[in-house]
Amino acid sequence: MALRGGIAGFLALAGSGLAASGPAQADDLRGALIAAYHTNPTLAAARDDQRATDEGVPLARADGLPSLTGAVQEEEFLAQSQLNTVAPARLLSLNSSLSVPIYSGGAVRNAVKAAEIRVRAGQAGLRGSESGVFSSVVAAYMDVILDEAVVRLNRANTDSLDGDVQSTTDRFKIGSLTRTDVAQSQSRLAVAKGQLLTAQSNLITAREHYIQLVGTAPVDLQPPPPLPGLPESPDAAVAIALDNNPDLIAAHERSKAARFDVSTAEASRLPKLSLFADGGRSDYLGSLVAAPSLGVTGPLPQISNSADVGIRATIPLFQGGRPAAQVRQAQAREGSALDNEIGAERAVIAQVRASYAAWSSANAIIAATQTALDASQLSLEGVKAENSVGNRTVLDILNAEQEFVSAEVQLVTARRNAYVAGFSLLAAMGKAEARDLGLDGGPLYDPEVHYRAVRGNIWDWGSDPKPRAQATRTVDTPAQGSEIPKR
Repeated sequence: MALRGGIAGFLALAGSGLAASGPAQADDLRGALIAAYHTNPTLAAARDDQRATDEGVPLARADGLPSLTGAVQEEEFLAQSQLNTVAPARLLSLNSSLSVPIYSGGAVRNAVKAAEIRVRAGQAGLRGSESGVFSSVVAAYMDVILDEAVVRLNRANTDSLDGDVQSTTDRFKIGSLTRTDVAQSQSRLAVAKGQLLTAQSNLITAREHYIQLVGTAPVDLQPPPPLPGLPESPDAAVAIALDNNPDLIAAHERSKAARFDVSTAEASRLPKLSLFADGGRSDYLGSLVAAPSLGVTGPLPQISNSADVGIRATIPLFQGGRPAAQVRQAQAREGSALDNEIGAERAVIAQVRASYAAWSSANAIIAATQTALDASQLSLEGVKAENSVGNRTVLDILNAEQEFVSAEVQLVTARRNAYVAGFSLLAAMGKAEARDLGLDGGPLYDPEVHYRAVRGNIWDWGSDPKPRAQATRTVDTPAQGSEIPKR
């Protein structure tokens, strides 16, 4: 619980702090997560799918509830046999039938249990969808920040190299440098321009991907808050994930549901018992008359009523092997669900360990790259100083500048990788869902509300409002460019 409160607190603090001190139009990570939570089509579709799963419970329960049917039939007799002693012209029939299941071999009970368990599995899967979307949003958010930084660094490098070309050309004109020095500077400038164009293209791609996930264009994204509560070891992370990972919980619930499916299939071989009651009314509508040969005088009865009740036992004797095939099929699916549960566990363990390794490695790379950056900055300054007294060539300066820019790019990349890996680790541990992040941009979606509303509903004429898309479209967002917000 401390971990949950920590993440929520950090995101809340980051959101409030940035809102107070940042630019008026700046976006923060918390706002991006809230927008995705309420408008992302993947999440909206997952909620719709879960509501469909909820309906499995009343569908299964309906097989064990009474059923009442009625029928109305009107007949017109266009021709009568000469042998008929009574010749009606028309007949109106009203019939009703009530059936009350008493015993179904456990089929209904086990089907209801399986449906209820699948609801729990679906709810866990919905949590997994939340954390998956949030992980994608975090990665997209950090990609925009990274690519903006790379564009900024490459643009500064291009400006610097442009100055180097101008300086080298001026010194060549006065005879202090050779044409080779000018060519080397021009070559590096051309390469830098190409790298800048690539970085700008990557930035546009990252911004468009952000729009796809969040629904709005990124505007001056602010640095994300630190991630608290990260585990001290991969074993500690795995232990938490095995208890909390929603995908693993969903796989476990599905294997439990498959066990009840086997019992449901086995019930098809057992007797079924039900009560029944039938009623009928026939009305000849005054058209029933006796043949003259009967010698009957006066009107005949035009209406007859009937009613019966009873108990019916249905005992399967031979069904062509269908029950055995259904049982074997259900058993095979249970085996599949059990193996899939182990597969999900393996995947979770691998994801946790890989995310922990990536997070630890990225943090180590940050420290090492920061050292390299500091050293390359000193080296660049030294090479320029030595060049001024003739001890270093123009190529030495160009190489030192390239090393410095490469170290800067590697540092911002490592920071992005560390944050994304850390959040992915929290997601794999089951600690990066809406309830963990404290997203208060409106009420959180509670799948239990719909389930409680429909699980006991037996009204045949109920329905939901006409479906409408909950996700927002992005067709009106402008095509993204590679402009960089001013700092």
